[in-house]
Amino acid sequence: MEVIVLKTLELQFTTDDNKTARISIEAPIEPVDTDQVKAAMADIIESNVFRTSNGSAYMELKGARLIENNITEIMID
Repeated sequence: MEVIVLKTLELQFTTDDNKTARISIEAPIEPVDTDQVKAAMADIIESNVFRTSNGSAYMELKGARLIENNITEIMID
């Protein structure tokens, strides 16, 4: 059996309607640098480029997390 490890960096923002919006980045550079993540998130908010599907703007940093998924391939030949 082969184990595949997939990692995703999830950036979480509070929107102007007080909901949580997320941006997911697959295969982030590790180790994750907290200061770089905060700076990138601040740039995203400042640029005002991203909006939710209902048009809400990203207003505040809420959090970030590194998600790890382990996938085990099972051969059934």
